[in-house]
Amino acid sequence: MGNSVVASYVATSIIFLGTGILLISVAAVWQKELMSQPTMDSVARYLLLKKAPLSAVIANGVMVVVAFLLSLPTFALPTSRTWLKAHSWLVMACALFTLVLGLMEWISTLKTRANLEEIWGQQTPQIQSMLQQKFNCCGYMNSTTPMYVVDSVCTGDIVAAAEGGCVGPFANFAERWINLLFTALFGIVGMDAVVMLCAAMLIRYRKEQLRYRLIDQKWGMGNI
Repeated sequence: MGNSVVASYVATSIIFLGTGILLISVAAVWQKELMSQPTMDSVARYLLLKKAPLSAVIANGVMVVVAFLLSLPTFALPTSRTWLKAHSWLVMACALFTLVLGLMEWISTLKTRANLEEIWGQQTPQIQSMLQQKFNCCGYMNSTTPMYVVDSVCTGDIVAAAEGGCVGPFANFAERWINLLFTALFGIVGMDAVVMLCAAMLIRYRKEQLRYRLIDQKWGMGNI
């Protein structure tokens, strides 16, 4: 039983480390993307990323890596429970941090259209035109609210009115994107819970082993 408990703890800890590296890597890639000029293909994601808490995601990933490093002494000290307990508390902190980030993204889906209207109003005509061309639409609510930008899709008033506003396709894109983000974050929280469960099992196993050793020593049988 002891080997299976340790093996489960090691396996989940490695996966836990992988989630931390993934958080740091993805957020760093997205931050780099924000440093470049958006294109018609990337403009919608670019605007959503500008509102995303990428620095907090990186900080969360760093916490995960630190929590994993804190688990390493548990392998060098096979009877110690102190490092395991410290590791478990930090994993719990990581899980709460990730949960808050996920909830923030989920809450934003409750007012997607209002948020996108604000984002739309803050953009230059060039960015608005990119969005119109990406989603084949004109204006935000409709071609006159706010007024559309003349481009290859919205060539005139009649065409712009027929195309309809960008609120629908832009909101659908944003909701799919945000749903993917908070689902991934909640999945990481689930992985954190598994790590804490495995750590708790190992702590209990080591506690029992210590009790057995004390009993054996009391009866003069030595350590197992």
